[in-house]
Amino acid sequence: MRLPSVEEQTAIATVLSGMDAELTALGARLAGTRALKQGMMQELLTGKTRLV
Repeated sequence: MRLPSVEEQTAIATVLSGMDAELTALGARLAGTRALKQGMMQELLTGKTRLV
């Protein structure tokens, strides 16, 4: 079985690390958006905010 060169392995690792960092950032953004939605729904249910 042939293995890619060290340079190619480094390039692949760099791309995968970047993807991992982006997934982590998107997960944090999703959690924040869900918290915002929950807060907005709570305000609507308690009557603090009314839709016209």
